[in-house]
Amino acid sequence: MKTSTLLLLAGASCMAMAEARPMTADTTGAPRLEHYDYSMDLDIARVIQTTEIPNVCEVVPMQMVYEDSHGQRHVLEYSVMGRGCGSY
Repeated sequence: MKTSTLLLLAGASCMAMAEARPMTADTTGAPRLEHYDYSMDLDIARVIQTTEIPNVCEVVPMQMVYEDSHGQRHVLEYSVMGRGCGSY
């Protein structure tokens, strides 16, 4: 009897905590992906990582992880021309 009461109380408290938690789009704490636009005023204090430009002759999406001047991390997606175009 005591075990079932404890399980019932534990389940009820978990449900109450889940309802009290604010709903957010990203609960992992990871920065969300931002798509670059020419009108953006970027605050890049330190570049942490960029994806490698592929060896193709076309416009490809790239991603850059960076920190702003407040220490917040951002992931920015932008377009570049691939490195596979030969000189003509």
